[in-house]
Amino acid sequence: MIPAGFDYVAPASLEEALAALGSDADEIKIMAGGQSLIPVMRLRLAAPSLVVDLAKVPGLTGVRDEGDAIVIGAMTTHAEVAADPLVDQHAQVLGKAAHTVADSQVRHRGTLGGALVHADPAGDLPAPLLALDGELVIAGPDGERRVPAADFFEDLFTTSIGEREILTAVRIPKHTGWRGHYEKFTRVAQQWSIVAVAANVQTDGDTITAAKIAFTNMGSTALRAPQVEQALVGAPASVDAIRAAAARAAEGTDPPSDTNGDSDYRRHLATVLTRRAVLSAVGT
Repeated sequence: MIPAGFDYVAPASLEEALAALGSDADEIKIMAGGQSLIPVMRLRLAAPSLVVDLAKVPGLTGVRDEGDAIVIGAMTTHAEVAADPLVDQHAQVLGKAAHTVADSQVRHRGTLGGALVHADPAGDLPAPLLALDGELVIAGPDGERRVPAADFFEDLFTTSIGEREILTAVRIPKHTGWRGHYEKFTRVAQQWSIVAVAANVQTDGDTITAAKIAFTNMGSTALRAPQVEQALVGAPASVDAIRAAAARAAEGTDPPSDTNGDSDYRRHLATVLTRRAVLSAVGT
């Protein structure tokens, strides 16, 4: 289908972009990589009167070291996140998840910020951000604010970002020495995750000293798995101990039922994938 008619602007600065969001257009959509927005516009599930394209706004791309954290520009593509050495060193699970997003074409056009603001519960990047205790850096008419990932994702396709605000960056505390893995289950290549698990684990010898586990598509937003995390901390990095902790994976979740599987099937997948993700992260 062809999208409904709309006006288009490509601001040359963040200030111009914020000003465009304050215009009197009936409905405004921000375009980052366009890999989520354009399809829904073509289906006329969204019909904005104005599209604000961030492609020409400087300072929104790249990964930089800020001492105790790395900062990733919101317009950084999935391919750039997956290949970046700072991400691999300090936020390994995010890089591994970015490498699984859709196909190569989408990874070279889609952006980290666009995927996070889209907030699809089946999207691959919210869960790793939760497992890294990331923060979202948001610019608006009243200045800049930071929102923890745990508070950013509010509901299905809904975040805490305001109508006149723009996500500019993601700030991730360094998890140097932690090992991460993203275990994703799909029926066919490039499909949205039926269920996926982001595992971010720290070990000391053969003992798990810290664990942060998050789920994709096990509720209306990405979810942390506190019961699994608690069961893993202090446990040996063994098959039996990890299997026992993973058995608690479905606790507190509310997975959907659809043509890809019912909720019970997803609960089973969460248990299996959690075990696999943690085992891969610890190298067992």
